[in-house]
This record gives sequence, structure tokens and C-alpha cells, in this order.
Amino acid sequence: MAQRLLVPLLVFMFTLSGAAQADALADVKAKGKLICGHTQASEPFGYPDQTTRQFVGFDVDICRALAKGLGVDIELKALSISARIPELKTKRVDVLAALLGYSAERATQVDYSYQYYLSNQKAMVKESSGLKSIKDLAGRKLGGSKGSSSVTFAQKILPTANILTYQDSPSAYLALQQDKVEAVLFGELILARFVKQAKDQGQAPVEIISEPLFVEPQGIGVNKGETALLAAINNILLTMDGNGELQNIFDTWLGKKSAYDFVRSYKVEPIQPK
Repeated sequence: MAQRLLVPLLVFMFTLSGAAQADALADVKAKGKLICGHTQASEPFGYPDQTTRQFVGFDVDICRALAKGLGVDIELKALSISARIPELKTKRVDVLAALLGYSAERATQVDYSYQYYLSNQKAMVKESSGLKSIKDLAGRKLGGSKGSSSVTFAQKILPTANILTYQDSPSAYLALQQDKVEAVLFGELILARFVKQAKDQGQAPVEIISEPLFVEPQGIGVNKGETALLAAINNILLTMDGNGELQNIFDTWLGKKSAYDFVRSYKVEPIQPK
């Protein structure tokens, strides 16, 4: 008798858990806001404006656009690189627009939206270092953000390097200037900002090694199994790509309206694992 009751009970519990997991979109709409995690110190993606002290940047504007597309308010949450996935998995945030580059390992923990940004991950060194290629970094002391894909990938292709991790990109850059590391590993745009900073502030000249570590597609991160929320986000991104909103956000922070003057050569589409 007990055994006959156990099977329907287990089926009922499984159905409830699946329904609860699939209700993330309904939960967002019910509470009337989207809690979106972004980086806290990664200019120009997510960082505090020096005048207003409000967080701004490319990913911050993406957060706002997602909330607008869902018809709800936005609640921004600034996160360290290492805190991104833990904050999502514990449901302190609904989504991540936080330099979340695709990796097979991360894809076992979170689901990715279509790509909305494509980043060249590179290394930066002091001009006086004599380091000119990725292979020159073998056996060297390198720096990067804790939990970043740049560090993870470098550990694979440069197994003899001593890689130190820091809380954020400014901390790693300071370590380079103080000769605690010989190179730092970040996205090309973040490194370009440090090249400018070194010139403007009279710091030791730095340069970016032209050869990329790898090219990294970035997507919005959601918890596993949240198919309705993921589909809604993908539709919003496709709409933004089609109506020019994504291009305008790109131009404001990364393109012709910014100090970087980068050209956007990618489109919103499913991430292709490599």
C-alpha cells in the first residue's frame, strides 16, 4: 500500500519542482521587476560614474533594455566577477548581463541567451617587457580576475605560467604597474582603457599583444531550465538587434560615440560552442 502511494507522490513532487523552476518569467512579472546582475568595476561594461556614483555601462544599459522589453522595472545589482554565477544560482538575481563569456564548463551551471557581444580576450604588458606574443607568456607571472574565462583559458594554453587572480580588473592592472605580474588578461576593450589611463596619468607605458588568447561570445545568463525566461530574453535581444537599439547602446559605450571607436561586426544569434 505504502509503495503504491509513494510513486504518485514522487511524480507529484517532481511536477511541482519542474513547474516552480519554469516559473521564473512569471515570478519576474508578478513582482514587477527584473533583478539584473552586472559587473561592478569593469569599465565600460559596468562601473560607478564618478560624478553621480550610479552604475553605468554597456551591460547596465542591456539590463535596462531587458526590463523594458519584459514590461517591468529594473533593479541593478553590482557583482564581482567571482560572485556572478553564485548570485544567480542562489536566485539573488534573475539574470546576468555581466561579461559572462561562454564556456562549456559554465554552460553546465547556467543557460546562455543568444550572443549580444563578441569579445577578443587579450594580454597586456609593459612596453619595456619585450613580451610580444602569447607564447612569450609561458612561465611568466600573469594576472586576471578571479573566476574569469581569460584566466581559465590561459591556465589551459599556458600551463607553466603562474597566474594570480584579483577581485577586479583595476586591481590586476595595479599589480602590473607595480611589477607584481608581467601581463594581465582581459577583454580588448578593458585593456584599451588601461592603455589610455597609462598615457593620461603618466604611468609606465603599456601595450596590448595583438594576438588574441581567444574570441569569446557573451550572452545573458539565466538559471538552468528557465526556458520561458530564456526565450523572452532571446526575443528581446533579436528585437534590439533589428530596431537599432543594440547598435545604439554599442555605439554609446564601445563604438563611434565612445573613446574606443570600435566597429560592431557581429549579430545576435545562438552561441556556437567550439
